[in-house]
This record gives sequence, C-alpha cells and structure tokens, in this order.
Amino acid sequence: MKTIIEPFKIKSVEPIRFSTVSEREEILKKANYNTFLIAADDVLIDLLTDSGTSAMSAKQWAGIMDGDESYAGSRSFFRFERVIRALTGLKHVIPTHQGRAAEKILFSIVGGAGKSIPNNTHFDTTRANVEFSGAEAVDLPTPEGKQPGLIADFKGNINLEALASFIENVGPKNIPLCMITVTNNSGGGQPVSMANIRAAKKLLQPYGIPLFLDACRFAENAFFIKKREAGYADVSVRDIAREMFSYADGCTMSAKKDALVNMGGFLALNNDDLARQARNLLIVTEGFTTYGGLAGRDLEAIAQGLEEILDEHYLTYRLRSVEYLGDKLTAAGVPIVLPPGGHAIYIDAKAFAPHIPPHRYPGQAIVCELFRVGGIRSVEIGSVMFGKYAPDGSLLSPAMELVRLAIPRRVYTQSHIDYVAEVVLEVFAGRSSLRGYKILEEAPVLRHFTATFAPL
Repeated sequence: MKTIIEPFKIKSVEPIRFSTVSEREEILKKANYNTFLIAADDVLIDLLTDSGTSAMSAKQWAGIMDGDESYAGSRSFFRFERVIRALTGLKHVIPTHQGRAAEKILFSIVGGAGKSIPNNTHFDTTRANVEFSGAEAVDLPTPEGKQPGLIADFKGNINLEALASFIENVGPKNIPLCMITVTNNSGGGQPVSMANIRAAKKLLQPYGIPLFLDACRFAENAFFIKKREAGYADVSVRDIAREMFSYADGCTMSAKKDALVNMGGFLALNNDDLARQARNLLIVTEGFTTYGGLAGRDLEAIAQGLEEILDEHYLTYRLRSVEYLGDKLTAAGVPIVLPPGGHAIYIDAKAFAPHIPPHRYPGQAIVCELFRVGGIRSVEIGSVMFGKYAPDGSLLSPAMELVRLAIPRRVYTQSHIDYVAEVVLEVFAGRSSLRGYKILEEAPVLRHFTATFAPL
C-alpha cells in the first residue's frame, strides 16, 4: 500500500519560534506549571487541543469574505441551517459561539437540582454545565473503556446494562435526557458503534427519555464505524453520519472540531417547546436567533467545513496521522490508550509514571516535562481535570490518568509528528526522575484551565 499523503496543499505558513530547555524551564515557572498559562508564541508544537486550532481551507476563507453580516435573517445563516438540517435531520438549528454555549443553554433548561444526566463519558465543559445547573453528571462507560491497554473496536460505547439499571434506580422522570459523546474524548478519543447508539435509543424510548449526541467529532466517529463495524464498509461516511443523527432527538456541537473552524457551534433539536425556550435564552446570552454570537462569516465557514469534513480522503489521512504517532510510541513501549483514537494520542500516565500517585498528579508531571524537554504543549486528563474532593478533603480520582496529545486538523506535517515522538521517547527514557505536583490555587469549576502548581 502506498504512503497515505495529506489530501491538501499548503498555501500559507506561520513561523515557529524555537526555544532552549533553559528558556522553557523559566517559562514553565512563570506559568506556575500550568501549560494553559503559557503564551502560544513560546510553544513549538501545540497539542493542547484540537478545538479551534484547525487550518481552514481556501473555500472556507472565501466564505468568510462572502459572509452576510446582516443582524437578522442573514443569507449565511440560512446556508448554515440548510447544511446542518441536511446532515442531522433535526428540525431546529440554533447557532452559538461555541459548544459550551450550546451546553449552557440546554442544561439551563433541562437541568437543575434532582436531575441526572447519563453519558458514556462527559467531557469537561459538558460536566461543568450539567453540574452548574444543579444536576448530576453521571458517566457510564463500558468496562473495556476503562482499560487503556485493551484493544477493542468501540471502547467509547455507553454501558447499556448500567444505563438500564441507572434509569430504574433514579427514575425516568429525573432523567431529562441521555447524552452520548462521539467520539468519547475523556475515554481516549474512542469511537461509539452504530449498534450501541441504536440500542441506547431503543432502551430510552419507552421511558420517553430523549437521546442527545455531543457531536463535535461526529465525522471521525462515522469513519471508525465504516472501518470497523460490520455492514458499513460500503456505506458513505455522510450516510453513516445521517444514520447516527437519525437516532438522536437533539445534539450539541462545538464546530471548532469537526467543522474545521476556529470559532462556532450549535444546538440542534426536534422538540418545539425546548427550541422555543432555547431561542429565548440565546437572545439573552448569545445574540439573535440567526447569528447566536457568531458573525455571518463564521456561519459560512462552518457550513463549508461541515461539507469538507465528510471527504473520505481527508478522514483516511486524519485517522492514519494519529495512528502513525501511536504506532511509533507503542513500538518503543510507551503506554497509551489503545487502539489510537481519532483526534489524539492519550498517554497512560499511571503506567508511564507509576511512582507518582494520583493525588500528586502524574499526568501533570508528564505534561510539564514534555514542554520542558521539547516545547510540546499537551493537557492532563485525569485527577487535575476530573478529580473531586471527598468530605474529608481527600482526592477522588477518575478511573484513568491520561495525557492527551491532540492533533490539530490540517496543521502539522509528518516531520512535526516525528519530532513529537522523539520528545515523548526522551521523556519516557527519563521517567523515573519525574516528580509529582501539588495544587497551589484552583477555581471551583474547570480548575485545570487556571490552577497553579508547584513541583514536589
């Protein structure tokens, strides 16, 4: 088989500023060992997130120039609405400035004290918006999804048995909706099978519980279904995506992922009353219903990006690029979540640095060392991001301690990824010298964005 190449040509470039180890040590210290607080100009390879970091296409930039900036009823909104309706089949399309704004609106309406929202695994902003409303965010991953080294096709699935028990124990009247995140970001970027989505819908339907998708990486999930699930090899990714959405009563989406843009999102749903309430909140918090916190040019770029993301040549390149990094790390013995996900490689921090206990944040130690050694910015997904405190003040850790290397779309070349692998291997070789961290200051919600640390 021939080399899988980038299905695009590079038309514009941005310089990278190189730094030394000693410079990066001082940068880390000034940022209080939180890579979110490092200036982007001081980063060589930025793998903090794949959200809003995509390189846009020539047609997207052309759409930005063509955007209709009318306050109400802009031409760009109607194109945006038309593309999303054709893809999702959902009746009401409500633009927001990003995914968390859609979550905020949705859970402000359906959440509240006494309510519970099950999910295969909530990501950080989803969990925060659920809990901010007073509701409980409940993760129901499959058992294999909690085992980083286990290879299985759909480790992102929701646990159907656990969901059935949860409904019986909590009561359907206390569950305003069930959400499935595709792909399962907190679970290592693992995909969800069509059979699992279909079965979840069938389980929820008799109780009248709506099914929502967190759809920010829907195209990558659809391509995994095409590659791995029986009966879909000859089905187009567009048709697979449409079937996924056909089981959903609504969705939230950060367009900053699989719509290939730097800002934007939407809430889409079928329920007329819920849509009316959502639009009322949108006007208060985001803007009028046909722009929702976005410029017309943003709406144009999102519509174009949703068309481009379904190109199977692009998706082949995308998944293979991530798998390429995973193969290099696995061959050298670096423990990662297997098989590689669609948008990122997740280092298993527990296995990478077993001498650092969860309450000393092994993932944060790896994150800091990757930056110190090679200028690579990554993010901890473990006890810093999802840890909570027991009544006695002790840390309640999540099932996995991970470090995510999120690959921006259409941004880095193979040589950049080779460099990332070299840096990870250097840190892995010296892993016994890694030290844990303590938190000095933290916010009550989403603490990983602004917390300050000190090495032990």
